[in-house]
Amino acid sequence: MPIHRRNGSILRRGRDGNEEKIPPASCFSQRYFVVRQEKGSFFDLLVSFVSWRRAEQVFLEDDSPEWIREKLDKWGHRCVILISIFVRKLIYVVRKPMKFFGLKVNYLLNLLDQNGGVLRLFFNILIGRLVVPEIGSDTFIGIIGQLDRRMDLYRRGNIIHTSTAGGGNCIDFESKAVMDLCMMASKLAYENENVVRSVISDHWEMHFDEFYNCWDDMEMSKSTQMFILSDKAKDADLILVSFRGTKPFDADDWITDWDYSWYEIPTIGKVHMGFLEALGIVNRDDPNFSNCVENKAYTVLRLKLKSLLEEHPRAEFLLTGHSLGGALAILFPILLVYHGEWELMSRMSGIYTFGQPRIGDEEVGNFMKVHVRNRYRRVVYCNDAVPRLPYDDEIFFFKHFGTCIYFNRKYQEMETEEVPNRNYLTIRYLLCAHLNAFWEFLRSFSMTKRYGSEYKESNLSILFRFFGLFMPGLSAHAPRDYINSIRLCNTGRRDYSSTAGSSDLRTT
Repeated sequence: MPIHRRNGSILRRGRDGNEEKIPPASCFSQRYFVVRQEKGSFFDLLVSFVSWRRAEQVFLEDDSPEWIREKLDKWGHRCVILISIFVRKLIYVVRKPMKFFGLKVNYLLNLLDQNGGVLRLFFNILIGRLVVPEIGSDTFIGIIGQLDRRMDLYRRGNIIHTSTAGGGNCIDFESKAVMDLCMMASKLAYENENVVRSVISDHWEMHFDEFYNCWDDMEMSKSTQMFILSDKAKDADLILVSFRGTKPFDADDWITDWDYSWYEIPTIGKVHMGFLEALGIVNRDDPNFSNCVENKAYTVLRLKLKSLLEEHPRAEFLLTGHSLGGALAILFPILLVYHGEWELMSRMSGIYTFGQPRIGDEEVGNFMKVHVRNRYRRVVYCNDAVPRLPYDDEIFFFKHFGTCIYFNRKYQEMETEEVPNRNYLTIRYLLCAHLNAFWEFLRSFSMTKRYGSEYKESNLSILFRFFGLFMPGLSAHAPRDYINSIRLCNTGRRDYSSTAGSSDLRTT
């Protein structure tokens, strides 16, 4: 086993094969900062704007209160924390009507879709042929899927090609086909298990392996959703893991996104606590690192990957996710490295994340640059607000790392270390973002004429772009523009149509 105990010490196998100590759970939590929106009332929050000490007493927990006072000494920094608490408390208050509204909207969208639109719906009612959507079926599409109905992959591109070095097959990580597969899998992760199974088998002609709903200690529910596929049932070359992102009407997901709590992992750095909880690693009620947690996403996925890689000895695996899912996709290998899972890491082909928020500080980035190197791509579309959160400054030290593939509003690609206007709420950025959102709204009416029928936007998508006039960073976060960016960009990225010995994917 990579991690084991001996004489009260926790040991892991290093990259050189020798054993080395890692901090036990009892002393792991050296530093942490927890923002507790559930403690205290709105009145306590109001008082905190006048007296910061009330906030320290009610809402904040830290291993060193002096550290809080030293770092959060500016009014602006304190306001960010207090505003985040207010937003999280407000979301918590409306969580039930928010969930109810989301379910009804989703059901109505499926009712209209399965009956062919509004007029056809009334006609079917009149003739007694109303199609009633079945929640959880392979035809019941979630809201993210309703925004963009594309299910097929881009083209008959190649995710697998023959290596010139060893003559075996390997994943062409830099190809457009692989990036498109990862983005489509990230979008598919928002759907129920039956839809996921159907799309993988019928549209992509690949093999569905497993679907998981794992326990999240922060949300106190089975809300960490992911699925696993392979390119074929036997002797696979590719295994892909896709994590679900933030659901539009899931209050708990949004509370996690607005959380500024962090947890310091020795030798790694400070990591967003909400994301760690989603993988089942820590619990803010008992801030001690868990080296082995059963029935949680990290442990379940680690064991399943080991089993699949033993079953498919030639296979490598990809990790991907959109939004919150992207954060979990990059956090998972960080924990693999910490636990000394070098064999698993050697079989990892790469990581693609889309619209991913920042997950930790600069130390985390430096740690992963050594172990991931050029196997990580962070894709960002234009004015998407989520990759610009949490803040990157001297107090809110969250930072991105690795190669960023940035697409502008014209779907033109560039590689950079950080996106323009890395912190969302600046006057200059907001002005440009609103103007750009207006341009994207107008463009949505001409997508078919400019790019073809595949890029036609639904009425729901156009409506969402209209809301983007008021919240531009939110509308730019939808998977729709990420898919368009990958398929419409004109760069040197490999875009094969047919290669001998390849594994073809279904075309649109």
